[in-house]
Amino acid sequence: MAASMVPRRMCGAGVIFHLKCGVRCLSVSAARNGKFIPPVRAEAPEIPGLEPITYADRMYYVPGLARPRNTDWDRGWSDPRYYRAPPPEQMKLFREQPAYLFHRSCRLLGGVKQALWLTKTKLNNGLPQRIMDICEDPVYQIPNHEELVHNVVANACLWHRPGDQPIREEYCPKLLQGLLHLCQKQNNKFPALSQRSLVENCRLAASWHRESSIYQVRGINGFLLSSKNPLKPVASESEIQATKEHRLESLYPLSPAIDLQEVNVYEERNDAGFRPGYPFPHPHTVFVMDPCSTRAGFLPDQLRAKMIMLAYGSALAKARNLFGEDAKVLPEPILVQSIGTDGQHFHFLVFQLNTLDLVSEDGVKNIVWMDSDQSLYSSARLVAKVKRKIVEVPAGVCGLQPETFKKFWAMYLHGAN
Repeated sequence: MAASMVPRRMCGAGVIFHLKCGVRCLSVSAARNGKFIPPVRAEAPEIPGLEPITYADRMYYVPGLARPRNTDWDRGWSDPRYYRAPPPEQMKLFREQPAYLFHRSCRLLGGVKQALWLTKTKLNNGLPQRIMDICEDPVYQIPNHEELVHNVVANACLWHRPGDQPIREEYCPKLLQGLLHLCQKQNNKFPALSQRSLVENCRLAASWHRESSIYQVRGINGFLLSSKNPLKPVASESEIQATKEHRLESLYPLSPAIDLQEVNVYEERNDAGFRPGYPFPHPHTVFVMDPCSTRAGFLPDQLRAKMIMLAYGSALAKARNLFGEDAKVLPEPILVQSIGTDGQHFHFLVFQLNTLDLVSEDGVKNIVWMDSDQSLYSSARLVAKVKRKIVEVPAGVCGLQPETFKKFWAMYLHGAN
């Protein structure tokens, strides 16, 4: 007999269930089929002066008696399967003053404004003139680059496999790796590019004091392009001194530490992820991806804030290694680039670290140049989108913008031209 033909009855709680036993409806919950799910039994409360009566002596469960609380069995040796961390107060690295931690999953509510305040940075719109000169100079252009970029986009978005339209989690990493491979093939034309190293999942640790709080950047840094020689500063000495007059925007009523993880067990250390003697110790470009196609993905402003934090962390860790922990205004600024993408739109950023004195609002500030929301293509579809017999979006790669790749290539080539 079909489930719809079984007579139903409404109970006092408003739950519909079947009268006939043995009928299963897998598409609805158990409560609708009249199955009783016992609630989770709560632990007996502790009352001072009273000892609970348990079923420990009987060695089996007895309804109405409290559950015994047995002591942990000491095996005499450390078993990692049953390891239990001690309370935070008993850990070696526990500190009373909390630190606010930024990692790759943090999405700053304040966006770029919050990242600028945390890093004491002045924002300049557009890329530096040195990089724009590389974009416009035909000597540095890749021959037939439009067709090559078109093939990279098609390989990531269309040629992955036959079937449905690919999701961002699939084509975003493949597109970035394809563009990097296209740039790496120019090593024979520009020999200085061979003095680079592309590292994946490079770990980063950086710590600094901002006013009366401690902030840290820790975790995996994504793709990191490192070089044998550091990038030369973009801003001149007069431009650096002119940042003293710049005033940072206030985040009121937001807290500067909003959306950062508060921890009491931490260590203040600075590590760029390179061991001593590594031939490519200088960070060049940090590549940041947002391959999430759900609502958990980053907003464009949050992705740009993440780029600022990771670029600042890489520059700060390198500066601590070169100039020590007590350095204030750097004698030689540190320059780190960053490129972020969600698989279609690109954000370009150049960060120059001028000072390590972030306690006060006065003095020299860091500088960042940003060029955001640059589309590489407008659409890439396996099947055309047709509505009322009118093709709204054709199949294939449409709206390719080679100017975006020129900026990508100019930032990759920067320092080797």
